[in-house]
Amino acid sequence: MSKPVKAAVFGTGSWGTAFGLVLADAGCEVTLWARRAELVDAVNSTRVNPDYLPGVELPENLRATADAAEAARDADFTVLAVPSQTLRANLAEWLPLLAPGTVLVSLMKGIELGTAMRMSEVIEDVTKVGPDRIAVVTGPNLAREVAARMPAAAVVACTDEEVARRLQSACHTSYFRPYTNTDVVGCELGGAVKNVIGLAVGIADGMGLGDNAKGSLITRGLAETTRLGVALGADPLTFSGLAGLGDLVATCSSPLSRNHTFGTNLGKGMTLEETIAVTKQTAEGVKSCESVLDLARRHGVDMPITETVVSIVHQGKPPVVALRELMSRSAKPERR
Repeated sequence: MSKPVKAAVFGTGSWGTAFGLVLADAGCEVTLWARRAELVDAVNSTRVNPDYLPGVELPENLRATADAAEAARDADFTVLAVPSQTLRANLAEWLPLLAPGTVLVSLMKGIELGTAMRMSEVIEDVTKVGPDRIAVVTGPNLAREVAARMPAAAVVACTDEEVARRLQSACHTSYFRPYTNTDVVGCELGGAVKNVIGLAVGIADGMGLGDNAKGSLITRGLAETTRLGVALGADPLTFSGLAGLGDLVATCSSPLSRNHTFGTNLGKGMTLEETIAVTKQTAEGVKSCESVLDLARRHGVDMPITETVVSIVHQGKPPVVALRELMSRSAKPERR
């Protein structure tokens, strides 16, 4: 009888906890690392993460610990589910504890400020492991729905297809259907940029601009995501799949999306500070919009929607002014 797969999940936010639940439902032994002892006690004693997934009962084969070494020990998969901009510092702290040969799995959808690195690049830079030991899970995966065991599909990406298949098997359940992909660049960019487009669509919804505007922003947002991806060597077909269009549609249409909700509040007239104050969890697009734009400029890629979001979120431009400027851009063919 083969021993069960062991998985460590570093991060007890809604998506880290929900993916831990998926792994446990798929038969893995899961250890969830949390920084706060009271959250560890709550998970282990009540089987619930009260801060991020209240009301969701966690499986018995998932337990929590505040000891990072205990969580990492003998893990076949080490899942990283912390805010994108904190990954480098956190991973450097955990590096000496990682199990030899463990596959590092990124759940994060962001681009690092300053370096313009994707999360898998940050992982490789900090750990010096090869890309064949770094995987990405992405797609239309709103944490609350996944935790409720509602049907969802995802993409498991790794340059080593066998590693991707191993992770696929480790998280495949009756309600969570993962597909493999070797285009890590495309999968990560789809996840990172959709947060920025989600902010744009949220702003438009907050302004009451209607469904035509929403459809236009989603479509043109996908076009600029694809342009950036192709410039970085991604397969353009990736962006028509779950990691691209699928994730974009879910983020731009659901009230469960943090980025969409953040944008909606901005569009309704709240200031950035007011919006941050009422947002309990990280909306990755708020910081990543700047690093996505930085990455695009480094590669000479035009991303007007991303520029518009940066001007509203970080430069204080009123949404109505930013909209007027976006709509007054010179006319051009669609496929350019």
